[in-house]
Amino acid sequence: MTDVAAGIWRLADPKISLASMASMFLGAAAAASDGPLAPGWLALTVVGIFCIEVAKNASGEVVDYDSGADLAIADEDRSPFSGGKRVLVDGLLTKPQTMAVAAVSYALGIAAGLVIVILRDPHVLWLGVLGVACAYGYHAPPARLAYRGFGELAVALCYGPLICCGTYLVQRGHVSGEAVAVSLPLGLAVAGFLWINEFPDYRADLATHKRTLVVRLGRRRASQAFALLMGVVFGGLALQPLWGVSTGVWLGALGLPPAITASRTLLAHPETTTLIVPAQARTLQAFVLLAFGAGVGLMLF
Repeated sequence: MTDVAAGIWRLADPKISLASMASMFLGAAAAASDGPLAPGWLALTVVGIFCIEVAKNASGEVVDYDSGADLAIADEDRSPFSGGKRVLVDGLLTKPQTMAVAAVSYALGIAAGLVIVILRDPHVLWLGVLGVACAYGYHAPPARLAYRGFGELAVALCYGPLICCGTYLVQRGHVSGEAVAVSLPLGLAVAGFLWINEFPDYRADLATHKRTLVVRLGRRRASQAFALLMGVVFGGLALQPLWGVSTGVWLGALGLPPAITASRTLLAHPETTTLIVPAQARTLQAFVLLAFGAGVGLMLF
């Protein structure tokens, strides 16, 4: 028996929405460091991006269910952070209901964006078009980015420069070099969260031809690449002042300890889901603390 409320709540998973919220916070903080914020436009930005996030989850749920990727995940590989939202697998929603949630959420997100474009800044249009295209094409044809090994790149782009700089643009009417610079480590950190979330899904993705980078590399090499990626994230953060960014951005190093812990855990246990789950949580903490610390640092210094 379906449970529509529970299904919609799962599609709006707060753990996953933290990625877009972190990027919006960092963009707003960068904008606040350059002048007063417009709270109403910030609120509409948050609503619009959140709706697109829910829409992406819903449309992706249908694609992953039809491909068999979600159905192929063994019980021992289920994780709170991966394996899809499973609203179809667990019978919370029917496929038509899930598609309806996707359609309504895309419509609401696009409507919010168009209000911003018409009444605030027309330059937001192209960022919005790219964002919606990535959200839908992440799972769905013809792009099917996640199935072709481009999902990680799309996530780094969307949750870094696209959302962060888009939020800044709505506030300031232009995009500063500082906003672009600070968005890059965050985008890579969120891509790292996607990366580690692909480990429990490895066998199901391999069986259903979902060619994520973890599938392409294999779990052992992919764990090494994850540790390298975390090094790039925080190494890049350390170098930000060389690009003219305030040294306050170094407060983003709050995310370094959980990133180190996650890397060590994954390197030691790349094939055991129960041991990877804590590392997934630490990776989430890493990007949230990076965004929070860097954003507060930009506003204070």
